[in-house]
Amino acid sequence: MSEQKPHLDVDVEIRDARTAVLSVGGELDMETAGRLDDRLTEQLGQGRNHLVLDLSALGFMDSSGLNVLIRSLNRARQTGGNMYLAAPTSAVRRILEITGVTTTIPPHAGVAEALAAAGDAR
Repeated sequence: MSEQKPHLDVDVEIRDARTAVLSVGGELDMETAGRLDDRLTEQLGQGRNHLVLDLSALGFMDSSGLNVLIRSLNRARQTGGNMYLAAPTSAVRRILEITGVTTTIPPHAGVAEALAAAGDAR
């Protein structure tokens, strides 16, 4: 019996010069966190500092994923931007709540609500 490696899909949709929506699906853990970190760093490097993460297809996240979110949030805020979480699954929402991340990055019901918050913040 072969052991399956965790997978992570990250699709990027550019909304405007300063805003990107990253749809994250699969498992965000020690093995896959670097992929999300690379995509977030790429967007910040291109001046898109309002980052919306659609977490509706993310089934699992561990502390490595939390670290990526917090580091990227700090980088976005240092450049006058912010990070917005949209539609986290119940498993992901639970880890966000337990760790207190929801007090720093409140989750939104969906991408439209997160984009509205990003637009209001400018």
